[in-house]
Amino acid sequence: MRTWVDSWPFWALLSASFAALTAIFAKIGVENINSDLATLLRTAVIATFLAAIVAVTRQYQPLASISARTYAFLTLSGLATGASWLCYFRALKLGDAARVAPVDKLSIVLVAVFGVAFLGERLTPANWLGIVLIGCGALLVVYKG
Repeated sequence: MRTWVDSWPFWALLSASFAALTAIFAKIGVENINSDLATLLRTAVIATFLAAIVAVTRQYQPLASISARTYAFLTLSGLATGASWLCYFRALKLGDAARVAPVDKLSIVLVAVFGVAFLGERLTPANWLGIVLIGCGALLVVYKG
């Protein structure tokens, strides 16, 4: 029997909650520091935190058992994440968190488009309507009219 803890919506909502806190904490954190240095410090905390989780839960595996393809795509993902974080922290340094975060979430629209284009995923017309509304919502938050 599956519980709510075993469902993807539970973890996705938790992720959204932590992402919201990330924006607020980061906006305060970059007030008196260079945004790139702030990103480095944040990354060090994340790496330490995840290393502890993997060690405590014994989720490690021999590095030789991981395929070259997996290493390649995780490397690309890491580089994309690093670039995203650098840009995000720079945007937070320059703008309001309430405007920066929704524009950053345009990544949702791009993930949908890339998922269909590159991964062969399929979305229904209702799904596409939701994606369009997310895009429009982000643009409305930026609008200063």
